[in-house]
Amino acid sequence: MDPLNKILTIITVLIFTCFSGISQTLIHDTGGKLSQRWQIKDDSTKLFKIVPHKPVYFLLANYSSDINNRPTSANPLNEVQEPLSFSNTELKFQLSFKARVIKNVFGSKIGGTLWAGYTQSSRWQFYNTNISRPFRETNYEPEIMLTIPTSYKFLGMNGVFAGIGINHQSNGRSNPLSRSWNRVVAQFGWESQSWSVIARPWWRVQEEVIEDNNPGIENYLGRIELLTAFSKDGYNLSMELRHSMRGGEKSRGSITLDYAVKVKDLLQIHVQLFHGYGESLIDYNHKQTTIGLGLSLIQWR
Repeated sequence: MDPLNKILTIITVLIFTCFSGISQTLIHDTGGKLSQRWQIKDDSTKLFKIVPHKPVYFLLANYSSDINNRPTSANPLNEVQEPLSFSNTELKFQLSFKARVIKNVFGSKIGGTLWAGYTQSSRWQFYNTNISRPFRETNYEPEIMLTIPTSYKFLGMNGVFAGIGINHQSNGRSNPLSRSWNRVVAQFGWESQSWSVIARPWWRVQEEVIEDNNPGIENYLGRIELLTAFSKDGYNLSMELRHSMRGGEKSRGSITLDYAVKVKDLLQIHVQLFHGYGESLIDYNHKQTTIGLGLSLIQWR
């Protein structure tokens, strides 16, 4: 492993350890429900305090039915010419957090919170000694989100918030492996006692043809995401659906199922199943099924 990857590995372990230490405080402050996670009715949290965003997990083994050994793109500058030699089993982990930047954007009556969030998801060829255990793909996702509290009923669930934000996602690599896109993302959240639902439609910010690493990415990674999560008695189950919102050959998307069960305190055994396109940015137009087993600290609820 080269020195840079060693440094990244050490930093990742330290961050994961830190999350293990602070996650109990985070969960205590925000609770498990959607309204608590987004602090809709809680104005006491200080600005810039780190709180949970997306799940935090470490899959010790993540198996792919068809690992992407030759990433492709409609842009010739991003077409890999020679096949790579990746193993079908790798480590996968995700770190994610957000913080309030501004409270009461529209005044005390309407409210509104501006959030800054960051998510990092990595796939590490840890078991592949033949090519020195490289990181196959890491996706970086900073975003800014504006949320406004809502109060209404929809299909028996409570409307929690509506929001809009700007999302950037990239893998930080050079051509031909570079992949990135920018989106304007809307959000709508609902919850009941044990369930939460979030709908996220988005619009891609178009790029010049020569600079577009992944033309038509929205026809694979989709134009909308629907997330539903259930938690009760130490069990957590979530399902994430993405779809292109197109018919015929462009009718593509993915499904991700996550199941976690409490082991001790905040530590959970975590199983993840994915099927479809866009498991990562480098795989945006690559279809596969993956299954992973590991540990998690934070779930959607």
